[in-house]
Amino acid sequence: MALDVLRRVLPNGLTILTARNRLIPAVSMALGVRAGGSADPAGAEGTAALTARVLDKGTARFDADAIADQLEGRGASLGVGAGRHQIVVNATCLADDIGAVLPVACEVARHPSFPEHEVATRRAELLTTIQEAADDPGSVAVDALNATLYPAGHPLGRPVRGTAESVGGLTREALVAFHRQHVTPGATIAVAVGDLPPDQLADRIAAECGDWTGTAVATTVAPAPAARHDRTLVVKAMPDKAQADVAYGFVGLSRRDPDYYAALVMNNALGQYALGGRLGDSIRERQGMAYYVYSGMDAGLDAGPIMVRAGVSAANVERTIASIDFELATILRDGFTRAEVDDAKRYLVGSLPRQLETNAGIAGFLLSVETYGLGVDHDRRLPSLIGAVTFDDVMRVARRLLDPARAVVVVAGPWSGAAA
Repeated sequence: MALDVLRRVLPNGLTILTARNRLIPAVSMALGVRAGGSADPAGAEGTAALTARVLDKGTARFDADAIADQLEGRGASLGVGAGRHQIVVNATCLADDIGAVLPVACEVARHPSFPEHEVATRRAELLTTIQEAADDPGSVAVDALNATLYPAGHPLGRPVRGTAESVGGLTREALVAFHRQHVTPGATIAVAVGDLPPDQLADRIAAECGDWTGTAVATTVAPAPAARHDRTLVVKAMPDKAQADVAYGFVGLSRRDPDYYAALVMNNALGQYALGGRLGDSIRERQGMAYYVYSGMDAGLDAGPIMVRAGVSAANVERTIASIDFELATILRDGFTRAEVDDAKRYLVGSLPRQLETNAGIAGFLLSVETYGLGVDHDRRLPSLIGAVTFDDVMRVARRLLDPARAVVVVAGPWSGAAA
């Protein structure tokens, strides 16, 4: 059933989207603020990530224990996370408890107190996460791929979690300043989905946030890096590891790119459908070389990467890279089969209802829809947008994005390797 979405913009710039779902007697909320890792100041990478970790650890009205008491006694949940473009406060509660939980979620976003001891604790936790990532071949490979595809301080070339050096230097004052500058009503989208009338949900959000003030920072999208004309191999030797991780990628496209839906179908056919698309069928199933292999596409406000990931033994690194090269070259020369394209389209259309099965799933979908300006009827239009993708569209986008001669190939693990 199509979503019936109410959209309202308050005088302070806050955008509200609400929808009713009578199937579940609960409400899920998402407050998405345009303050993700891309907004980190130069040299202070990880600011958004640390800000998100501290937001729900105390506010002007509630300390951390009071927040926990408000939630746990009602079986409610609240969490905060930072991504590339947004910090998102998520909360879920029974519909009857919306009057108690919504104020807490809004207070966490609007009035965090950033207690000094919580900043120190969460900074130590984030430093541990950074240390763990530095010891994980998959994380090392992806970080190196992004840094190579997006050089010279480009926001997409920096890990959202930051570095040990940058996070180690973050202070409470830095988080307060970041929050003051970036967490404003005009930069915020508030979504609520559940078993309450949409206008009632919107009225409740307006009552909590209508007096919020602050001027939104203008949205800036970093320019795409210069086109690559050659192939690059990066090796991150980790001799004590049991397997190597391969990250093989290209600069992709943004969510608003006219080729997005064709690229979505292409990516599904390449490395997602069934057990990993064409790549999974060849490299994992038929050749038995990889523990896993798949492709992914990160189309956001910027032209994010499209990459192939594979986990293999060191002995199979060169064969795996050669197999990826072969499959991409075959696609560029001969194309996908029409069955591959049709299967991918059917899968993508068929998976939409599963994305919208839960209140939280609907809330996340609507947050994405508003973030990228897709329109509140996007769920109704999406099947036809995917269905309209032709075989020729998929091939045109494959030729635009997937040239092995311009790939960046990163290997992290027990391989010191040869040329890729």
